[in-house]
Amino acid sequence: MTRFTSVALVGVVVLATLLAVTTGAQPLDLGTATAASQPVPPQKGQAAYKRTRDVLYGRAYGTALTMDVFEPLQRPKNGAGILIMISGGWFSSPEAINPAFALPFIIRGYTVFAVVHGSQPKFTLSEIVEHVRRSVRFVRHNAKKYGIDPEKLGVTGGSAGGHLSLILGLAGRQGDASARDPVDREPARVSAVACFFPPTDFLNWGKPGVSVLDLEPLKFVWAAFDFQEFSKETGRFERLPHEQVVNRLRELSPVTHVDKHDPPVLIIHGDADKLVPLQQSRLLIEKLQQAGVPCKLVVKPNAGHGWPNLVEDLATCADWFDRFLLSDVKIDHPEGESLKTADPKVDDPS
Repeated sequence: MTRFTSVALVGVVVLATLLAVTTGAQPLDLGTATAASQPVPPQKGQAAYKRTRDVLYGRAYGTALTMDVFEPLQRPKNGAGILIMISGGWFSSPEAINPAFALPFIIRGYTVFAVVHGSQPKFTLSEIVEHVRRSVRFVRHNAKKYGIDPEKLGVTGGSAGGHLSLILGLAGRQGDASARDPVDREPARVSAVACFFPPTDFLNWGKPGVSVLDLEPLKFVWAAFDFQEFSKETGRFERLPHEQVVNRLRELSPVTHVDKHDPPVLIIHGDADKLVPLQQSRLLIEKLQQAGVPCKLVVKPNAGHGWPNLVEDLATCADWFDRFLLSDVKIDHPEGESLKTADPKVDDPS
């Protein structure tokens, strides 16, 4: 078994386990809905949404980067969009897209974009961040096509998907006005974040001074941090020295990028999470509060890394998006870039 195959299998297991735990391993019946979690329940015998699969938003070294787009059918679009980061252990797959996670937003009129990124161990986290930034640029560039306002985008995800959601929210980038590809001229930023049990500080995992690379139980994600650069001298890719790896981990940690201009952030996290400790969310929320950013941490008692019927908590996320995307609240987006890496950009899909 190759290194890629073995790590990929772990990624599949992580995604499958998370989906099974959070949905109770039960398919969602589109004909059954409760007023509490689904304000406009789908009508039996009628499709709740139109799903367009495998929409190409970019390429990375020839690898297709795709998303599935869900458009509401039973109520008018509300003009806002939600990106869902499909990611577990920074492994992503179209097979992991679960409509149950999109439905709580669809029934409120949101257009939902389920984003699949390139997976570790083939891609490092620095590259994966550029993939999901490309997805935001693509959605903004095609906002008119999908009937949404590019300034009314929210992002959500769990675990690694939560981390990517926070990076998009706290470390967005402006567009490149001189880019050949018009998509790359769009900014990679969102206006609200709501996520679950996210990693936020790779250099202080559980307690100060402990790196994500120090913990054996997290070995299955270490390939995402195997940062390399091409050496003209040796003619091959060489691993970065330790000091540069530490700097990269710092750059990829959402806590590094907190400032007063950040969009509102909601985090839901279990206090019995053994994989991503609750400390990760508390660290970030404390920094956001100090910066004066609207934020909230919902702690689930006795809950681990995912819990049965987590899908019901998506109503809380939808409420958050309603509050900050559908109201007149304005988020100040300053010019400039928040996160800079040396990794290559995602290619034009055309």
